[in-house]
Amino acid sequence: MGLVSPGAVGGVKVALTVKQSKTGTMLRATALLLGLAASASAISPLPLSGSLGGNVKSTAGVVQMGATVILYNRYDRAIRQVLTNEDGSFRFDSLLPDVYSLRVSLSSFIPAFKRNIAIRPGFHSVLTINMASMLSSIEFVSSSPIKGSLMSDDWKWVLRSSQSTRPVLRYADLGPSIKVAKSRTNVFSETRGIVKVSAGDATSFAGTTAQPDLGTAFAIATSLFGSNQFEISGNFGYSAHTGMPTAGFRTQFTRSTGGMRTPELTVSMHQVYLPTRGGFGPQLGQDAPSLRTMAISTYDELGVTDRIRIEYGMSAESMSLLNRLNVLSPFARLTFDMGHAGSVQLGYSNGATATELVEHSRDGREFRESAALDRDLSALAALPRVSLRNDHLAAQRTENIELGYRKVAGSREYSAGVFHERVRDGAVTLAGSGELFDGDVLPDLGSQSAVFNTGRFNRWGYVASVTQNVGDRVEISVAYGRGGALTTSGRTLTTDDADALRKLIHLQERNWATARVAGTVPGSGTRISASYGWADYRSLMPSHLYLTQRLTPEPGLNIIVRQPLPSVAGVPGRFEASAELRNLLEQGYLSVTSTDGRTMLLTNAPRALRGGLSFIF
Repeated sequence: MGLVSPGAVGGVKVALTVKQSKTGTMLRATALLLGLAASASAISPLPLSGSLGGNVKSTAGVVQMGATVILYNRYDRAIRQVLTNEDGSFRFDSLLPDVYSLRVSLSSFIPAFKRNIAIRPGFHSVLTINMASMLSSIEFVSSSPIKGSLMSDDWKWVLRSSQSTRPVLRYADLGPSIKVAKSRTNVFSETRGIVKVSAGDATSFAGTTAQPDLGTAFAIATSLFGSNQFEISGNFGYSAHTGMPTAGFRTQFTRSTGGMRTPELTVSMHQVYLPTRGGFGPQLGQDAPSLRTMAISTYDELGVTDRIRIEYGMSAESMSLLNRLNVLSPFARLTFDMGHAGSVQLGYSNGATATELVEHSRDGREFRESAALDRDLSALAALPRVSLRNDHLAAQRTENIELGYRKVAGSREYSAGVFHERVRDGAVTLAGSGELFDGDVLPDLGSQSAVFNTGRFNRWGYVASVTQNVGDRVEISVAYGRGGALTTSGRTLTTDDADALRKLIHLQERNWATARVAGTVPGSGTRISASYGWADYRSLMPSHLYLTQRLTPEPGLNIIVRQPLPSVAGVPGRFEASAELRNLLEQGYLSVTSTDGRTMLLTNAPRALRGGLSFIF
C-alpha cells in the first residue's frame, strides 16, 4: 500500500507516492527539513537572490507596452527576455548576485542599454527607461530590500529534481483523458537583417579581416518554429582586376530545446578569382585562377560549475588553388570567475584563426540591433591567410596559447594577458616586388601588391589595458604591450631569391602602445571610434588574434564613423551610413632594400579608405 495525494500542476495531475517501507524515513526527513526552514524563518529571512525591475516610458511620459527587455550576464550573453506589460513595467526575479547589463528595444525608438547593474541578495533594483526616437536612456532609481525566503523557486526546483528526493514526486498516468494544449508558434519569428553596399580601397588577403570587401554584403537571422536559430550571410561582387564574379556565403544553425542549446554548426564557402600577373596564372593555361574554400565548424560551451565555463569547438577547412589543402583547427577557452576579484581565462587554438571564439567574446558595450549581424559579416570575411611557396598553396597555421585576466571595477575595466604562438607559413602583404619571386608570391585581389610567405617564427608577447567609461556614451581605452616583431635590422637583400628574403627577416622584441576613444554624439546619434597604434617604424608587428582580450591593437591612425539616417516613410527599417579610414599615416611598414636599389614594403595593415550604406531591418 502506498500513500497517494493527488494534485495538479499546470493542468497535469500529479500524485505524491511514498513507499511503505520507507514511510518513516521520508516523513522524518520531511519534518526535519520543514523544521529547519521554520526555525530559519523565525530568526531572520535569508534571501539568496535579488531582483530587477523598471518602467518603460516615452519622452512624453506615455507608458510603452510590448517593449522587449533583454538581460545579459557578465559574459554579455542574453540569459532572460521579457515584454513590458500594460503599465510599461517589467521584472526579473531570482537573480544571483552579480553584475548584469540591460537592453530595451521597441519599434520606432532607438534602443537603450545600460551596463554594470549590480544585483545584491535581498534587494530589488528599479530602473527608469525613457525611449526616444534619437537618444534613449536608462536611469537607476533605487534599490530597496525585498521580502526574501530561505529557498527561492530555483532552489525548490533543484530539490524536486534531485536524485535523492525524486522518488517522492512522480507524474501519475491518469489516462488519456488529460490533454495539454500546445501553443501555436509562428514558422518564422524574430527575423532581422542587414544589407550593406560599400566602395573604396579593398583589404588585403594578409590583413586583419583577411578578405577584400567585395562591395555588397547581407546577413539575415531568423527563428524557425521558435527553437531553431538560422543565420545566413554573404558577400559578392566583381573584381576590378579580373572582371570575374567573387562571392562568399556562411550559414549558422543552433537549436534550443528545453532551455538547452545544441552546439552551433557553421558552414561557409568562398570562391575568389585572382588576377594574372607576375607570371601567375597564364602558365597554368587559365585566364583567371580561382581560390575555392569550404569550411565546417562547431562551437559549444559547458558550465562545469557556477564559476567555471568551458568553450570549445573545431573547424575543418578545405581549399584549392594550384593544389588542394586541408586544415583541421581545434580551439578551446576556459573561464574562471572569481567574483569581485575578476576573472581568469585560458585560451588555446591551433591551425586557422579561431573566429568562433572571437565572435563569442564580443564587447557588451555594443548593444546595437545590427551588432550580431555585423559579427556574422566579420566572420564571413575571415578567409584563411593563404600564400604561395614553390608554386604550392600554403595556409598560415598558428598555435596560440594565451592566459588573460579581466576585472571590472565600477565604470573601469582592467585587463592583462600573455601569449605564446608558433606560426607556420606566415602571410604578409608585399608591395613593390614587381616580377620578382616567381612561384612565391600570390597576387592580391584588391591591389597591385602580392602576398608573401614569411615562413616560420615563434614569439612571446604580453599586453595590459585599461578601459574607462564616461557615462553611457563615451569610452576611453589605453593599452601597452611588447612582443616579437619582424625586422631586417637595416640589412640589404643581395639576391632575387625568395628564401634569401625569408632568411633576411627575423624576430626582435619591440614595444607597442594603443589609445582608443569611442562614443556617441548626443542628438544626432553618430557613433565615432578613433584609435592610434604606435610601434617601432623599423619593424613589422605581426597581427595577433587575442582569445582573452577585448582590445585588438591596430597600427597607425584608424577612424570609424557610423551615422544613423532618418527613416523613410513606408519602409519598415532604418538606414545607416558608415566610413572607415584604416592606417591613415601608413605605419607598420617594414622596408626591404635590394642591391639594385629596389625597395619593397612588407605590412599586414595597408592603408584603406571605405564608405558604405547599410539598410537594417
